[in-house]
Amino acid sequence: MDHDSRAALFDSTAEHYDEDPWHASVAEALVAPLPDAPELVLDVATGTGFAAYAALRLKPARVLAVDLSPAMLARATAKAATLDPSEVITWQVAPAVPMPAADGSADVVLCASSLHFLGAVAFADWLRVLRPGGRLAFSVVSGARFKPSGRFADFVPRDLSFPTDEAGAAALATSAGFVDASARTFTVEGGDRVRSVFLVHATAP
Repeated sequence: MDHDSRAALFDSTAEHYDEDPWHASVAEALVAPLPDAPELVLDVATGTGFAAYAALRLKPARVLAVDLSPAMLARATAKAATLDPSEVITWQVAPAVPMPAADGSADVVLCASSLHFLGAVAFADWLRVLRPGGRLAFSVVSGARFKPSGRFADFVPRDLSFPTDEAGAAALATSAGFVDASARTFTVEGGDRVRSVFLVHATAP
Protein backbone atom coordinates (compact mmCIF):
# COMPACT_ATOMS: atom_id res chain seq x y z
CA MET A 1 0.00 0.00 0.00
CA ASP A 2 1.24 3.50 -0.78
CA HIS A 3 1.68 6.25 1.81
CA ASP A 4 -1.51 8.04 0.79
CA SER A 5 -3.62 4.92 1.28
CA ARG A 6 -2.07 4.29 4.67
CA ALA A 7 -2.55 7.89 5.75
CA ALA A 8 -6.18 7.79 4.69
CA LEU A 9 -6.81 4.64 6.70
CA PHE A 10 -5.41 6.10 9.91
CA ASP A 11 -7.01 9.47 9.28
CA SER A 12 -10.33 7.64 9.38
CA THR A 13 -9.61 6.23 12.86
CA ALA A 14 -8.22 9.40 14.43
CA GLU A 15 -11.47 10.87 15.75
CA HIS A 16 -12.06 8.08 18.25
CA TYR A 17 -8.50 6.86 18.85
CA ASP A 18 -8.14 8.55 22.23
CA GLU A 19 -11.29 6.91 23.54
CA ASP A 20 -9.40 3.62 23.96
CA PRO A 21 -7.28 3.80 27.17
CA TRP A 22 -5.24 0.81 26.04
CA HIS A 23 -2.91 2.92 23.92
CA ALA A 24 -2.01 5.22 26.81
CA SER A 25 -1.38 2.24 29.08
CA VAL A 26 1.06 0.66 26.62
CA ALA A 27 2.90 3.95 26.11
CA GLU A 28 3.30 4.61 29.83
CA ALA A 29 4.59 1.09 30.45
CA LEU A 30 7.12 1.38 27.62
CA VAL A 31 8.57 4.62 28.93
CA ALA A 32 8.65 3.74 32.64
CA PRO A 33 12.01 1.87 32.75
CA LEU A 34 13.94 4.24 30.47
CA PRO A 35 16.76 6.48 31.78
CA ASP A 36 16.15 10.13 32.56
CA ALA A 37 17.39 13.20 30.70
CA PRO A 38 17.87 11.93 27.15
CA GLU A 39 18.92 14.57 24.64
CA LEU A 40 16.66 13.35 21.82
CA VAL A 41 13.71 10.94 21.92
CA LEU A 42 12.16 9.74 18.67
CA ASP A 43 8.56 8.56 18.79
CA VAL A 44 7.93 6.42 15.72
CA ALA A 45 4.37 6.38 14.34
CA THR A 46 3.18 8.49 17.25
CA GLY A 47 -0.53 8.40 16.41
CA THR A 48 -2.22 10.84 18.77
CA GLY A 49 0.95 11.24 20.80
CA PHE A 50 0.59 8.92 23.76
CA ALA A 51 4.23 7.78 23.80
CA ALA A 52 5.58 11.25 23.02
CA TYR A 53 3.71 12.72 25.97
CA ALA A 54 4.69 9.81 28.21
CA ALA A 55 8.33 10.48 27.31
CA LEU A 56 8.12 13.92 28.91
CA ARG A 57 8.43 12.23 32.30
CA LEU A 58 12.05 11.47 31.33
CA LYS A 59 12.76 15.22 31.10
CA PRO A 60 14.22 15.05 27.60
CA ALA A 61 15.74 18.02 25.85
CA ARG A 62 13.80 17.23 22.68
CA VAL A 63 11.18 14.80 21.40
CA LEU A 64 10.49 14.31 17.71
CA ALA A 65 7.14 12.60 17.09
CA VAL A 66 6.37 11.45 13.55
CA ASP A 67 3.26 10.01 11.96
CA LEU A 68 2.00 9.51 8.44
CA SER A 69 -1.53 10.59 9.32
CA PRO A 70 -2.28 14.34 9.44
CA ALA A 71 -5.51 13.66 11.33
CA MET A 72 -3.71 11.68 14.01
CA LEU A 73 -1.15 14.46 14.46
CA ALA A 74 -3.90 17.07 14.61
CA ARG A 75 -5.34 15.16 17.57
CA ALA A 76 -1.88 14.95 19.14
CA THR A 77 -1.06 18.62 18.79
CA ALA A 78 -4.46 19.66 20.12
CA LYS A 79 -3.33 18.32 23.50
CA ALA A 80 0.03 20.08 23.48
CA ALA A 81 -1.02 23.31 25.20
CA THR A 82 -2.01 21.30 28.26
CA LEU A 83 0.43 18.39 28.18
CA ASP A 84 3.54 20.06 26.70
CA PRO A 85 3.39 23.79 27.50
CA SER A 86 7.19 24.07 27.15
CA GLU A 87 6.99 22.76 23.57
CA VAL A 88 9.56 20.03 24.05
CA ILE A 89 7.84 17.91 21.40
CA THR A 90 8.19 18.62 17.68
CA TRP A 91 5.44 17.05 15.56
CA GLN A 92 6.04 16.06 11.95
CA VAL A 93 3.83 14.50 9.29
CA ALA A 94 6.10 11.97 7.60
CA PRO A 95 6.54 8.24 7.04
CA ALA A 96 7.89 6.53 10.16
CA VAL A 97 10.45 4.56 8.14
CA PRO A 98 12.88 6.06 7.53
CA MET A 99 12.65 8.47 10.44
CA PRO A 100 13.57 12.07 9.54
CA ALA A 101 16.55 12.05 11.91
CA ALA A 102 20.31 11.97 11.42
CA ASP A 103 22.38 8.85 11.90
CA GLY A 104 23.36 8.30 15.53
CA SER A 105 21.37 11.29 16.75
CA ALA A 106 18.85 9.70 19.14
CA ASP A 107 19.18 8.56 22.73
CA VAL A 108 15.81 6.78 22.76
CA VAL A 109 13.51 5.35 20.10
CA LEU A 110 9.92 4.59 21.06
CA CYS A 111 7.39 2.64 19.03
CA ALA A 112 4.11 1.94 20.82
CA SER A 113 1.35 -0.09 19.21
CA SER A 114 2.68 0.37 15.68
CA LEU A 115 5.32 -2.24 14.80
CA HIS A 116 2.68 -4.55 13.31
CA PHE A 117 2.10 -1.89 10.64
CA LEU A 118 5.77 -1.01 10.06
CA GLY A 119 7.37 -4.43 9.74
CA ALA A 120 10.89 -5.72 10.29
CA VAL A 121 12.36 -3.01 8.06
CA ALA A 122 11.95 -0.61 10.99
CA PHE A 123 14.71 -2.25 13.02
CA ALA A 124 17.49 -1.29 10.62
CA ASP A 125 16.32 2.32 10.69
CA TRP A 126 16.21 2.32 14.49
CA LEU A 127 19.79 1.08 14.58
CA ARG A 128 20.71 3.87 12.19
CA VAL A 129 19.24 6.72 14.22
CA LEU A 130 20.30 5.53 17.69
CA ARG A 131 23.68 6.45 19.11
CA PRO A 132 25.78 3.59 20.53
CA GLY A 133 24.22 2.71 23.89
CA GLY A 134 20.92 4.34 22.93
CA ARG A 135 17.76 2.64 24.09
CA LEU A 136 14.96 1.09 22.04
CA ALA A 137 11.50 0.47 23.49
CA PHE A 138 8.71 -1.04 21.42
CA SER A 139 5.57 -3.09 21.85
CA VAL A 140 4.67 -6.03 19.65
CA VAL A 141 1.50 -8.07 19.37
CA SER A 142 1.42 -11.79 20.04
CA GLY A 143 1.23 -14.06 17.05
CA ALA A 144 -1.18 -16.21 19.03
CA ARG A 145 -3.61 -13.33 19.53
CA PHE A 146 -3.17 -11.04 16.55
CA LYS A 147 -5.73 -11.83 13.87
CA PRO A 148 -6.03 -8.81 11.60
CA SER A 149 -9.15 -8.64 9.47
CA GLY A 150 -10.97 -6.33 7.11
CA ARG A 151 -9.16 -3.35 5.66
CA PHE A 152 -6.44 -3.44 8.34
CA ALA A 153 -5.24 -6.86 7.19
CA ASP A 154 -3.98 -5.34 3.94
CA PHE A 155 -1.68 -3.02 5.87
CA VAL A 156 0.12 -5.69 7.91
CA PRO A 157 3.62 -6.29 6.48
CA ARG A 158 4.70 -9.77 5.50
CA ASP A 159 8.33 -9.42 6.61
CA LEU A 160 7.67 -9.72 10.35
CA SER A 161 6.96 -12.94 12.25
CA PHE A 162 4.96 -12.08 15.33
CA PRO A 163 6.31 -13.74 18.50
CA THR A 164 4.29 -16.08 20.67
CA ASP A 165 6.35 -15.72 23.86
CA GLU A 166 8.69 -13.29 25.60
CA ALA A 167 11.83 -15.00 24.29
CA GLY A 168 10.60 -14.60 20.75
CA ALA A 169 9.74 -10.97 21.33
CA ALA A 170 13.24 -10.20 22.65
CA ALA A 171 14.73 -12.11 19.73
CA LEU A 172 13.19 -9.62 17.31
CA ALA A 173 15.61 -7.04 18.69
CA THR A 174 18.68 -9.25 19.05
CA SER A 175 18.29 -10.75 15.58
CA ALA A 176 18.24 -7.20 14.20
CA GLY A 177 21.56 -6.38 15.91
CA PHE A 178 20.50 -4.92 19.26
CA VAL A 179 21.97 -6.12 22.55
CA ASP A 180 20.74 -6.58 26.12
CA ALA A 181 17.19 -7.20 24.92
CA SER A 182 14.47 -8.08 27.39
CA ALA A 183 10.74 -8.60 27.01
CA ARG A 184 7.78 -8.88 29.31
CA THR A 185 4.10 -9.48 28.82
CA PHE A 186 1.92 -6.47 29.51
CA THR A 187 -1.73 -7.27 30.18
CA VAL A 188 -4.77 -5.14 30.90
CA GLU A 189 -8.10 -6.62 31.91
CA GLY A 190 -11.27 -4.64 31.39
CA GLY A 191 -14.73 -6.09 31.76
CA ASP A 192 -14.79 -9.38 29.89
CA ARG A 193 -11.83 -8.47 27.67
CA VAL A 194 -8.16 -9.24 28.25
CA ARG A 195 -5.58 -7.47 26.09
CA SER A 196 -1.86 -8.07 26.09
CA VAL A 197 1.30 -7.25 24.17
CA PHE A 198 4.99 -7.84 24.64
CA LEU A 199 7.06 -4.85 25.78
CA VAL A 200 10.63 -5.04 24.53
CA HIS A 201 13.59 -2.95 25.65
CA ALA A 202 17.01 -3.21 24.02
CA THR A 203 20.25 -1.29 23.51
CA ALA A 204 22.01 -0.16 20.34
CA PRO A 205 25.55 -1.60 20.17
